[in-house]
Amino acid sequence: MTPPVPTEPASRARINLEWLLRLRWGLLLGQALVIALAAYGLELALPVPVLAALLGLEAVTNLAVRAWLGRARVTEGTIGKLMLWDTLVLTGLLALSGGTHNPFTTLYLVNVALGTVLLPARWMWSLLGFTLMAFGSLFLLQDVVLVPGLSRPDHAALMRLHINGMWVAFAVAAGFIVYFVQRVTRALEEREQELAQARAQHARREKVASLATLAAGAAHELSTPLSTIAVVSKEVERALTVAGTSEAVREDLRLIRQQVDRCRDVLVQMSADAGQTTGEAFHPMPLGRLVEDSLSELSGVERVRVELPEELSAWRVQGPPRALARVVRGLVKNALQASPPSRSVELRVLAGRGGARLEVRDGGAGMPAEILARAGEPFFTTKAPGEGMGLGLFLARTLAEQLGGSLELRSTPGQGTVASLALPVGAPPATEVAS
Repeated sequence: MTPPVPTEPASRARINLEWLLRLRWGLLLGQALVIALAAYGLELALPVPVLAALLGLEAVTNLAVRAWLGRARVTEGTIGKLMLWDTLVLTGLLALSGGTHNPFTTLYLVNVALGTVLLPARWMWSLLGFTLMAFGSLFLLQDVVLVPGLSRPDHAALMRLHINGMWVAFAVAAGFIVYFVQRVTRALEEREQELAQARAQHARREKVASLATLAAGAAHELSTPLSTIAVVSKEVERALTVAGTSEAVREDLRLIRQQVDRCRDVLVQMSADAGQTTGEAFHPMPLGRLVEDSLSELSGVERVRVELPEELSAWRVQGPPRALARVVRGLVKNALQASPPSRSVELRVLAGRGGARLEVRDGGAGMPAEILARAGEPFFTTKAPGEGMGLGLFLARTLAEQLGGSLELRSTPGQGTVASLALPVGAPPATEVAS
């Protein structure tokens, strides 16, 4: 079955650009506060309107890039160009507020440090060269734009102001670098986790496809010899009955036919489990109908207590209806098998984040941690021979993930097990499932 195409994890460049935009807002706010403090607190003669215009231009750039971000492909070149622009704006701000005497020339190092993290070598060296030229230009411009009391620190009081400003500038620069690198690292770790989950889901889909092929091939190849064995054993039993052979021999022949029927049932079950979700169209299915179909044809249904709020009954799940009903039926069947005959099983339908959640709670003894960790692996089962093949949870989890949901198991020894099936609800366009 071909599931809806999942959303790809964000690219590294897109993650980096999103965090750079957030950092730029922080830097923009910090620059505005420093300019206000210098102009109105320290009463330095700064060209506030021009500086404000540069900050406004930087804010407009941030908004424009944010709007563009959702419609275009992000590359390292996009980030490189934006950082070159930031260097140019920073140079303008510094040139108008003291030039090389402004202690906030330290912010050049912020750009260079961030470029080292965000950019490939070619762009990094380009940014470094541009930054060196920009910083060098301040030495040429410092005599062109003079800020009284700052451009020429001629006495001790102003020198102390300059030194204190250097400390503040260092603290700001170091703080922004640590914050940005830490957040980018965390975002990249989350992306790696998403990629690992995507790879695991892909591997499970491949296992399901392989299992379906194997089951279909086994059913096809074994159907003829099993039918032959069944027919011949029946004929032999009939002939031996006429010949007056002992009942024990005829009983052995009946046992052969029973085992043949069991082999057929196993093949049919395997084919149904593995192939149920292939070739079936996606349709919106009300939760009430899903619960009803899941409990039909289920032995021991009188022991199942259903909690389905009326307002949730009409919520629709988008997926292959028969496969969904089979998954829920399998979870309830597992709970019935795990519970003593005197204990009931709960099937609750709850509103979850972004969808609905079906919880099946048994009255059994629960599972130890080592069993719980392996539950859901294909062909892993703790049931007695003939009661299960260890495919139900594996296929349930695979189908849930293909639909954008999940299957979680919680178990406490002595208190039973809860299987929680989360499914998205809504009415997206119907999707055909290709085999």
